[in-house]
Amino acid sequence: MANYYSDHPEIGFYLNHPLMARIVELKEKGFADAKEYDYAPVDLGDAIENYKQILDITGDVAANIIEPNSESVDLEGPHLENGRMIYASKTYENLDATRKAGLWGVSMPRRYGGLNLPNAVFSMLSEMISAADAGFQNIWSLQSCIDTLYEFGSEEQRQKYIPRVCAGEGMSMDLTEPDAGSDLQRVMLKATFDEKENCWRLNGVKRFITNGDSDIHLVLARSEEGTKDGRGLSMFIYDKRQGGVNVRHIEHKLGIHGSPTCELTYKNAKAELCGSTRLGLIKYVMALMNGARLGIAAQSVGVEQEAYNEALAYARERQQFGDKIINFPAVYDMLSRMKAKLDAGRALLYETACYVDVYKCLEDIARDRALTAEEKQELKKYQRLADAFTPLAKGMNSEYANQNAYDAISIHGGSGFIMEYKSQRLYRDARIFSIYEGTTQLQVVAAIRYITNGTMLNNIKEMIDGMECLDTLKPMGDRLLALVKIYEEALAKVKSLDSQEAHDFLARRLYNMTAELVMSILILRDATKAPELFEKSANVYVRMATEDIMGHAAYIDRFKVEDLDNFKAE
Repeated sequence: MANYYSDHPEIGFYLNHPLMARIVELKEKGFADAKEYDYAPVDLGDAIENYKQILDITGDVAANIIEPNSESVDLEGPHLENGRMIYASKTYENLDATRKAGLWGVSMPRRYGGLNLPNAVFSMLSEMISAADAGFQNIWSLQSCIDTLYEFGSEEQRQKYIPRVCAGEGMSMDLTEPDAGSDLQRVMLKATFDEKENCWRLNGVKRFITNGDSDIHLVLARSEEGTKDGRGLSMFIYDKRQGGVNVRHIEHKLGIHGSPTCELTYKNAKAELCGSTRLGLIKYVMALMNGARLGIAAQSVGVEQEAYNEALAYARERQQFGDKIINFPAVYDMLSRMKAKLDAGRALLYETACYVDVYKCLEDIARDRALTAEEKQELKKYQRLADAFTPLAKGMNSEYANQNAYDAISIHGGSGFIMEYKSQRLYRDARIFSIYEGTTQLQVVAAIRYITNGTMLNNIKEMIDGMECLDTLKPMGDRLLALVKIYEEALAKVKSLDSQEAHDFLARRLYNMTAELVMSILILRDATKAPELFEKSANVYVRMATEDIMGHAAYIDRFKVEDLDNFKAE
């Protein structure tokens, strides 16, 4: 029987990440839960075994329930009845299966009914569910909104809402409005305090809300009358049981059909303030979005994997000109690049997830006691790394998912354009990944300051310093050392240009060079530890990165500020 975990040992490899022992130590807080919960681990080995069991259960559910339902869900999609969203019928089967498997609220502490899983393991679950059906992954993974409520809500709110999510109730984050897409400072949904009822009331419209008819919403709204920027925005909790919100429209989308994207009307809807006023965008949405972006990176890796699986299976079977097409250089070149992008992108995903875990665990510990000086330094270090790496992980993996889905269709030829083949659905689903939760262009904006101020160059040098390589991969390691020098020169050239417009124009090239260097280092590291899994991909990826980085460096070297005029539309 298929299993999306055991069938892909590359996922389980990251349970041995160099930071995993520290993450478990911090997450389990001395394994104190073992005294109260018989399913809590007693040591590191026990924790890893628990993770493996949860991953195996999820792999089974993904392969044998969610994936077989995916085509039906794609064809039926959700629909609207009397102001309420109704999921596709098979989506209810998926929800029931994941609830029975205990796969809700998994990141939450056990005292609220959660499994206390670290972000890295949650990302593994997310990846597998996305491989089965990216649309359902959207619904399921929005449970991570509860992390924001846990971090910034009151204890009363935690006790009220977290157990409901752990029992399988869905969530949404209601941010976007018709006139406020990426520019969330323009949000105008109005929040007013009702003195008589001692509650907040929400009025206005939200648009493009994923899983918009969920049970529990986190809502960005304008609480400060007369303001027009982000300082007037606060975060609110809306409970569907209170009423006051209707679905006006469900979008008809290119892909991820199982994931309802709703337009909502708020009419005097009762809500609770989450945290403090005025911090909704400045603090809480930033935390929410960083988590969501890592979720899209995991979603993207899942589709990268599934697109590769489909392409490989077809190439092994399809025969042309008296031979299987997998033996044609043009085809195996494409397949090798797909696999290399998948493996390198996955390495970046779990590297980033582990950085997030360390600093989030330390923040959680700081709620109970003062951190030591060493712990404070550790928190700052990994928060900086997480902030720098998250836009790389989201941006590059969302692009790789699109590229792998495109190439899967190419390998299928005309059959890939036929609706009966899965490749077309993967292609349609993947297209949104580089758009929602911040386009790739916005990921470049988020990452570029860490690139131009030298932070990423220093990170790259630290990662590569003393890095060991298999003897067979030493030529690739030598290539990397040469590429770092070329990258440093390109960075200096861009910084020397006395033009912000030129800096912005060249930012995407620096971003790609940075990400490809990071992923090259990570895939070489992983191939040295597990050559049977990654050696081929390491060879292919570093060669591919060399090709790209050299091209970007040559472009930057010859660039002049006056060249910008050639690119401006009339």
